[in-house]
Amino acid sequence: MLMKVKLDDLLVRTNNSRFVLTMVAAKRARQINNYFRHLGHGLGQEVGPQVSSESRKPLTIALEEIVADKIEYEKPAEEGIK
Repeated sequence: MLMKVKLDDLLVRTNNSRFVLTMVAAKRARQINNYFRHLGHGLGQEVGPQVSSESRKPLTIALEEIVADKIEYEKPAEEGIK
């Protein structure tokens, strides 16, 4: 199944930064993966998917959440970078 999310739509949400997009999507995909892994154990430390998706792949779900503007991220401070 092809992903229905367009790269241009993703980049708009991350200030046209492919690096930020990669970092945000990877972190969220890990959170979703942990959520599914611990679902039957009642640990509940991670937030489940915020969008309804046909896919069961964590990265695809994360990208769909980014396009749906369900993910907030904070850009790290650029202290010490000259």
